[in-house]
Amino acid sequence: MRRHALHAATWAAGLATGLTACAIALAHGDVTPQAVDTHELPSLGEGWRDQNPYRAKDGSQDIAVRIGTSAFNQNCARCHGLEAISGGIAPDLRRLDNDCASMKDAAKKTACMVENDQYFLTTVRNGRSRNGAVYMPPFEGTLNQEAIWSIKAYLETRREKPM
Repeated sequence: MRRHALHAATWAAGLATGLTACAIALAHGDVTPQAVDTHELPSLGEGWRDQNPYRAKDGSQDIAVRIGTSAFNQNCARCHGLEAISGGIAPDLRRLDNDCASMKDAAKKTACMVENDQYFLTTVRNGRSRNGAVYMPPFEGTLNQEAIWSIKAYLETRREKPM
């Protein structure tokens, strides 16, 4: 009798764990990357930029932030949180370049920002996986350069520590 009770308890625990995992996965909704309409932004060309071209205050920044907000909500918020405030599932992207914010030397701060831009671009383009498990899907081929940099422009408005 005990053996059957132990078997039933083990089976029930396994079922509960499986259902919890399914519920967590489904809570993120459709994680298929969504294309972003960037026709309002000037084309950045074929070659990938090594830093955010929409950081400059040249008029394209406002459009990029608007497009980036929508693109973030469509593609990133389900894991990184609404308004980039993570609930713990994925990194809080408001902190992406916190290390740069406290730097006093302008040249070092610029180099830090470029390094963060390159990390962001590589991560978004290629995604993240570990031991065969996909933690973030790759967006290259779905999001063009303009869309990716517009998301970064939006995230720069959400910074935890202002530059």
